[in-house]
Parts: sequence; C-alpha cells; structure tokens
Amino acid sequence: MGVGEYGAAAQARPATQAHPATQRGDLVSVEAVSTHTPSQVSDFLKSAGIDSTEVRYGVRGYRITYRTITPQGARTTATGLLVLPDDGRHTRLDLVADTHGTMVDRDYAPSVGEDDGRLSPYLHASAGRAVAAPDYLGLGKGPGRHPYMDTASAVSASLDMLRATRTAARELGRPLTGDVYGTGFSQGGQVAMALGRALSQGADAHFRLKALAPVSGPYDIAKQEMPALFDGRVNDTSGVLYMAYWLTAQNRLHPLYGDTRNAFREPYARVVEELLDTHHTTEEVLAALPATVKEMLTPEFYARLQHPRGALLDAMRDNDHSCDWKPDVPVRLYTATGDTDVPIGNTLSCARQLAAHGKTAPVTDQGEVDHNGAFKKSVPQIVRLFNSLAGPAQSASYPTNRPEGSHHRVLDAVEVGAAKAVASQ
Repeated sequence: MGVGEYGAAAQARPATQAHPATQRGDLVSVEAVSTHTPSQVSDFLKSAGIDSTEVRYGVRGYRITYRTITPQGARTTATGLLVLPDDGRHTRLDLVADTHGTMVDRDYAPSVGEDDGRLSPYLHASAGRAVAAPDYLGLGKGPGRHPYMDTASAVSASLDMLRATRTAARELGRPLTGDVYGTGFSQGGQVAMALGRALSQGADAHFRLKALAPVSGPYDIAKQEMPALFDGRVNDTSGVLYMAYWLTAQNRLHPLYGDTRNAFREPYARVVEELLDTHHTTEEVLAALPATVKEMLTPEFYARLQHPRGALLDAMRDNDHSCDWKPDVPVRLYTATGDTDVPIGNTLSCARQLAAHGKTAPVTDQGEVDHNGAFKKSVPQIVRLFNSLAGPAQSASYPTNRPEGSHHRVLDAVEVGAAKAVASQ
C-alpha cells in the first residue's frame, strides 16, 4: 500500500521535546508524524479492505525514540509509533499495545511508513484508545540489525516502549489509565502473548494487563511452523523469506552455522546477509533468492532443519514459550484455516498450551482467507472485543455498532480438539 493522499498529512514536524535519558524506557524524543480526520482514517482502512465501522475519532501519530537494551543487554535506542485519538476529550486513556508482523525493510515500520503497519494502530486509536506500536530493535529509526524472532528482545523493546509512551502521553496532555490491551499480528502475535506474560508477572507496576487478542502468531516454531515449511502448509515465497530472515538473524544470537556457506547454497551465501540488512525491500530480497527453501539451502543444512537438534533446536524452543502460562485476563486467539504463512496449527498449539495451565482461550477461525486476510478480518473484531471488555466509564465512550456480514467461526472445545489432532499428524 502506498502513501497516497495520506503523505501530505504525514509530513514530519519538529520534535516536541528532547530528553536527557539514561535508563530503560526513558523517553529521548517525540516527533509528530501524522494527523488524520475520521473520514481520512476510514478511507485509509477501506483502501486496505478493512471494515471501518468502528472509526469514531481522528488520530494523531508521533514517533517516539526511547532507551532500551540489545539482546546482549547493552544500551541502545529504539523507536515506535504512539497514536492518540483526536477526540477533544481530556479523560485518561486506556492503552493498546499493538505489535507488528514481519518486516525486512526498516522504513516500513509503524513509526516511519504510512502503510500497513499503521492500519491497526489507527483503527484502535480512532475507537478512543492510545496505541503504542513498537518498531522493535533495528527497525524504524533504531540502530543496528533487527534480531528477527528473538522473543526476549522484542518483549524488552516493547515493554520499554510502553514506559516511554506513558511519559510522552502525559507530556502531550493525554495521560494513561494504566490499563493495557494487548494485540499483534504474525510475529507480533507471538510478541503480544509474551509481552502479556511479562506484564502479568509485574514487569512494570504502572501497567495492568486487561486482555489479549493476537492474530496468527508463530507460537510453535519447533512443532508447527518449521515442519509446515517442509510439508506444503507454508507457501514457497513466504517460506523462503521467513527462513532466510530467521536463519541470518538467529545465527547472530546462536551458533547455528557460522559461515553462510555452511547453510546457504551459492550464489545465495554471498548475498543473503546483505539482503537482510533492513535496507532492502521485501521485493528486492525475494528477487535475489530462489523460489524454494530447498533451492536456497545446502542439502546437509536442509536435512538438519527437518530434524533439528543442538543449537538449532534451542533457537526454536527459546521462542516457543509465549503461550506457556496462565493469563488471568480474557484471551481470544484469531487465525484462519486458509493461512499459508503461519498455519492454524500454531494457534491451536497456543490454545493447547494455555489449556494445560487451566486457561480456556476461544479460537476465532476466519476461514479460507490468507495470512493478511486473517489480519484484515480480525482487527475490527478485536476493537469490538476491547470495547466490550472496557469498564463502564470507558465503554460508554466507544462505539458499539456492529456491521452486517461479519463471517467467522469461534471453534468450540470439540472442534479445537479435532483440529489439534489433524495439525499434529
């Protein structure tokens, strides 16, 4: 999706204030990046195929720069998008933590690109909540490379974004209530669940988790996502992109293969690291890589991935615990039978892990739509869910209208059990 008519409204303004900052979550700067009327928000959503019925207010977007840490614990900075409803009210705002999906181009991140990464934040803000949408490490205006699918650093960067958002919202005259609703898509679905766990365990006393509603997260890399890359459940194009991105990022954190020639065939071994330096678009990356994972990897490494052990298995399992806990707030999981990027088995695995801890999480299956289709159908439903869960004082401010023709299924316990059995075969 291009910038289009929204480009003019999204021109950056001077930073509102610079801050000396030395601790995690300290705010470094705030810069206004967008202003949209309700009709502009509605048009933006409609152009992407998203129901805009829940739009009530205009929005104002700000790029936040803040202090956080690298996967190794060193000090660094990161950026993210704060969106506030332009509603003329002076009440304290609930906060939505909205974590985005896979992005290889840093300029596509929510705080920079007026593109798909802003669809969900704008819709949630237009319904009357503040939204914190972290770019993660190494995306947006943050330094370094992105540690793709490293859950721990994604959570630390997202938690520090919430802290910086609290300061920025107060300075912008829109203080927060402390209530947090968590959502996210794809990579961000996994991050949302892990961030929710951190908040529920008291990671920051200023924030109270109220609900979780992630969409199509890769919650089970070892037993679902990785096998699906080899058995046809993941389409070839997405498989190549995800595999190249995951391997190069994880190799910087774990001893997976050392030299790229130990994992990638030539000529891809010579170019794959440069391609995934966050300065190339998805189209550029895919144009330089082969059509299938099998063509991209050496026969030996291709075989290792199908029977992982050692550091390779550890890299998968280290990031497979985002659903392995018992939330004490409502949780609804969104997915789609037709998703060939992050197959439904991931979500069913998440539901199974939660159930093992005594937590029932309804699974909403959006049917035979693709990965992005699952996102587009789910986001308006999640807004309505959060509206319904808000306290009386808050919910009175949110729209309650529901459009006709919202087709999806909520799987009951029997269906989930049957689907799990299929997914495990």
